[in-house]
Amino acid sequence: MTDTALESLYAYPPDRTWVTANFVSSVDGAVSVDGRSAGLGSPADRRIYLLGRELADVVMVGAGTVLAEGYRGARRSRPLPIAVVTARGSLTPDMPLFTDTSVPPIVITCEAARMPSLPAEVVVAGDTDVDLEVAVAALAARGLHRINLEGGPRLFGSMVAGGLVDALNLTIAPVLAVGGASRIAHGSVTPPVDLALASVLRADDVLLLRYQRRNSS
Repeated sequence: MTDTALESLYAYPPDRTWVTANFVSSVDGAVSVDGRSAGLGSPADRRIYLLGRELADVVMVGAGTVLAEGYRGARRSRPLPIAVVTARGSLTPDMPLFTDTSVPPIVITCEAARMPSLPAEVVVAGDTDVDLEVAVAALAARGLHRINLEGGPRLFGSMVAGGLVDALNLTIAPVLAVGGASRIAHGSVTPPVDLALASVLRADDVLLLRYQRRNSS
């Protein structure tokens, strides 16, 4: 499929705030191999990952994923801010997220977190925990309406529980990872969120699935 056709297929809807989650999983549901999602990657998955960033206004990610995956900041011709969600003071100013970037990240935290001084815009959203609805609203207030959620599983699960995820781009890697790797979402959601399958693409043995929450439009 051409780049133009992919961009049209994966485009965000206009004139509203929209959260699209992007994950890769093994056939048996593992979200990582040896602690990193790169172990499940493929050229097709990489293409969709990069497209997700190209189409978004901001990347939203949990601090645990930033640490595990060694996130760096935005280094594109159109700088894309990274919004890191953390309820703890686990971020330090010497991380590549802050030292290797062309635009300061956004750190979304809560009053109870003991956050060191960071070269970032700090948004306080909540008292003892991060209020994710407030966090999304804070991004939208900055004109960042197209939100690309890249993990991790706890943040994704909490966003789903809060009714804040509109779509999911899920790559199924053709491997059985077994082991104790986690799934793409952690937490509790009652009742389960009903999804509609929006598109299916195949690249060799890799499946690229796009789902949308049924009550999102």
